Amino acid sequence: MALYREMNKEQLTSELASLQKQYGEYQAKGLKLDLSRGKPDKQQTDLSLPMLDVLKSTDPLRSEDGTDVCNYGVPDGLLEARRLMGDLLGLDPSLVFMGGNSSLNLMHDCMGLGFVHGFPGGNGGWHKEANAKILCPVPGYDRHFSVSAHFGFELVNVPMTNEGPDMDEVARLVKDPKVKGIWCVPKYQNPLGITFSDEVVRRLAALSPAAGDFRIFWDNAYAVHDLEPGKGDVLLNLMDELRKTGKEDLVIMFSSTSKITFPGAGISAIGASENNIAWIKKHFSLQTIGYDKVNMLRHLKFLPDINAVNALMAKHAAFLKPKFGAVQEALNRDLKPTGVGSWTDPRGGYFVSLDLLDGCAKRTIQLCKEAGVVLTGAGAPFPHGIDPADKNIRIAPTFASVDEVKMCAALLCLCAKIACAEKLLA
Repeated sequence: MALYREMNKEQLTSELASLQKQYGEYQAKGLKLDLSRGKPDKQQTDLSLPMLDVLKSTDPLRSEDGTDVCNYGVPDGLLEARRLMGDLLGLDPSLVFMGGNSSLNLMHDCMGLGFVHGFPGGNGGWHKEANAKILCPVPGYDRHFSVSAHFGFELVNVPMTNEGPDMDEVARLVKDPKVKGIWCVPKYQNPLGITFSDEVVRRLAALSPAAGDFRIFWDNAYAVHDLEPGKGDVLLNLMDELRKTGKEDLVIMFSSTSKITFPGAGISAIGASENNIAWIKKHFSLQTIGYDKVNMLRHLKFLPDINAVNALMAKHAAFLKPKFGAVQEALNRDLKPTGVGSWTDPRGGYFVSLDLLDGCAKRTIQLCKEAGVVLTGAGAPFPHGIDPADKNIRIAPTFASVDEVKMCAALLCLCAKIACAEKLLA
């Protein structure tokens, strides 16, 4: 097949007619499939069902230091839970604060506290400054952007590269004292699936923001989510690099077991410097005497250490790798010969990012929907849902079966070719 850009009008018109015939055949199938969100499937959540059997009413429900997990106390979480989450984040347990089932909840609360009260090093709450700004690497995680917008921040796009955020742009933007933070998903970034390079991590650690209360919000959601256990990406430890520059207060880290055990019933944690942890304890103590220690204990009996976590994640990978492989197979088979798209081939995480010709993402997603396949909305990985180029599509293959992923990926490629052919003819 010739590249679409190299076809003349007659050839492209004929190609479009053939594609539309194939599309009609898909519509006749009456498909009802959903690849819109990056959720674990039932096979994955079933792996953690034995966790429901690790505690009995007759058990001594106490932590290793004798804490009664059924009562009040230990506001920063069980020591062994902080140790486990510290291993996920690459931190000492003393620098970890345990939360509830959702790291997004912790991110929201940290943003809210920064907005009202301000982080250490600043002049009070961010609300005191008109047009406070947050840097948003794009494409990125839509919930980071919506939380920031909820508190009234101006969202500033920063282009992502194959190594992480464009650090020249970041270094330029943080000279503005109104810039209060940057969102980062450093390993298997949502949606690109790339891992920040050592150089990017070092440059983040060396930042000199004009705002004393600037923070790097480090959402390490996919820390152990390799598709090939033992062969995944390696992320440089940001806190170690910050210690070298004496800027440990710059980062607030987040992690959870949402895609390790149960998405709605996991455990979560914040990791930060001594100063930031003290600030977090002070403010969070006003909203809770402590998060769910029974659930922490349940997790610890099921996953006593990082080796147990890695063993569980190897089982997850066995389910996920064929689905990611099916997406890559379809893109290489159906889209690559046309030259109208480029995409990522991540070694872990939950997403594949597809870029089409400018102006073709919305049309592609519309065509998929009309044929019975729901994808993440065009523009979702950008602040306010607006992709300036209308070209990016986030593919989330995890929740469907392998056969369903194959069908969805083939239809996606077909719809992308129709949208791009229409665009070129126009």
